[in-house]
Amino acid sequence: MTDTAFVKLNAVAKRWNGQLGVEDISLRIEEGAFVALLGPSGCGKSTTLRLLSGLEIPDEGQIHIAGTDVTHSPPAERDLSMVFQSYALFPHLSVAENVIFGLKVRRVPKAERAEKLRRALEITGLLGLEHRKPAELSGGQRQRVALARAIVAGKRLCLMDEPLSNLDAKLRNAVRKDIKKLQRDLGITVVYVTHDQTEAMSMADMVVLMKDGRIQQVGTPQDLYSRPENTFVAEFIGAPPMALIDGAALDGFSSGETIGLRAEHIAIADAGAGRMTCHVAECEFLGSETFIGLTHDGAKGLTLKLPGLVQKAAGEAIDITFNDADLHRFDGDGQRLNTT
Repeated sequence: MTDTAFVKLNAVAKRWNGQLGVEDISLRIEEGAFVALLGPSGCGKSTTLRLLSGLEIPDEGQIHIAGTDVTHSPPAERDLSMVFQSYALFPHLSVAENVIFGLKVRRVPKAERAEKLRRALEITGLLGLEHRKPAELSGGQRQRVALARAIVAGKRLCLMDEPLSNLDAKLRNAVRKDIKKLQRDLGITVVYVTHDQTEAMSMADMVVLMKDGRIQQVGTPQDLYSRPENTFVAEFIGAPPMALIDGAALDGFSSGETIGLRAEHIAIADAGAGRMTCHVAECEFLGSETFIGLTHDGAKGLTLKLPGLVQKAAGEAIDITFNDADLHRFDGDGQRLNTT
């Protein structure tokens, strides 16, 4: 069968002085997809993006974009645009001049520049601000200028490296929706680097979760949440993360395996009638629900999720219960066991 993926990375590796950057990175990205590279600091997600952009050249493997081998091609020959964590705006130029700067460098005709500028400003909600300088804009507006610049480039592939990390939480939420809408309306392919799982889970069609330079799992947000391939994925994805229980602490399971359990699948049982007896560590009220942290010698990360305001005293004993159908089983190496 012919591989028609728009972006392909085949067994790509990058090392510096023998130190691992990324290893054996293989990805297939369809045109029009929104893909998030997710993981903790130092996991290799930004390195992967730099390899895709041409800012770094791989030591091994191949990279193809739109059917062309670009493994050793410079960024200018990869037909893509980029949006960075820093806005990278010229402080002495106006919004309009920043947006069309690349078009002027490429000697795009003036009439075409004007039309592309108008459309990009309209899409990003910047009409009326075209004569302002970056210093006169808010952080969210500056990021929209960077997005508008990527839009006028007219590239089918856009790479974004943690573009929202300089914004406050409320603004991040607003611009996150803007980016997703832009991607959908323009039909472009986006590869988006973030360490924030909320960004990845809410925006992406496909999430690539990385750790120590290697891919841990690739799938839809639902795949990673509902069927984590290993205990790292189980603990990284979800708020609160999945609890991990030593199999020896549960009847019917062995000490050689680890059992995963999501907060929403735990219920309070009558005293002496539960599957585990735990103790309250803390209560976290979030308005519509309360998270109750629990402690147990054979488990970590146990959290009870209850609607509304619930108050429990620290140290209070609570019996909990759950269904076997909601459990995730992992072997001694932390790899998923149940395949159904």
